[in-house]
Amino acid sequence: MEETGQTHFGFSTVAEAEKAAKVRAVFDSVASRYDLMNDAMSGGLHRLWKDTFTAWARPRAGQAVLDLAGGTGDIAFRLRRAGADGVVVADINAEMLQVGRTRAVDKRIDGLAWLCADAEMLPLPDRSADLVTCAFGVRNMTHPERALAEIRRVLRPGGRFLCLEFSRLAIPALDGLYDAYSMHLVPRLGQWLADDAESYRYLVESIRRFPDQDSFAAMFAAAGFGRVSYRNLSGGIAAMHSGWRI
Repeated sequence: MEETGQTHFGFSTVAEAEKAAKVRAVFDSVASRYDLMNDAMSGGLHRLWKDTFTAWARPRAGQAVLDLAGGTGDIAFRLRRAGADGVVVADINAEMLQVGRTRAVDKRIDGLAWLCADAEMLPLPDRSADLVTCAFGVRNMTHPERALAEIRRVLRPGGRFLCLEFSRLAIPALDGLYDAYSMHLVPRLGQWLADDAESYRYLVESIRRFPDQDSFAAMFAAAGFGRVSYRNLSGGIAAMHSGWRI
């Protein structure tokens, strides 16, 4: 769609210049109910997925760590507990960052820096990070390929990028059940629990528009990452992708 200046917003087509504002409005709406949103989207599995993701990241003391689209702190808190000295939490959405700051105080977690920034135009120096993580954020970006290029730019040689995203089921027999849950029940849950069916409908639709595991891995390779790999979670409902700046 780039040739026409249009892109997708869920199942709708919008001008590229409009998508960021529309996504921001969705996350302004769900920021205070982030855990509730993820519980509805994943049936509560997101908590286990994030633990598994953090274990695969293997953060170490002394690393410069950047967590993208991490506003509410879910991944950053886990990275700190797993051994990271400090983490820069970057998110384009100020409301999400405010939720994260409040949660960090409540949980007495320090060593975090909060940065309101667009992942497609990071205000960070070249080769300044050892580890970059992003959970459930890339599919909401207008130009994921630009974000991948930026991530590679800020990584030092030998640095690693890990991404956790909803993906495609590897068990075709479950497609019908999964579709019924995600496309029909999740928006209803959004209405019942948060009085916001539309935001939840967009989030489900954005999953359907996101590349499958092999296609997303190919995007990593096209952006210049090496040793690209992925691991399915819960039969492919989500997947963790890894790439290194060689």
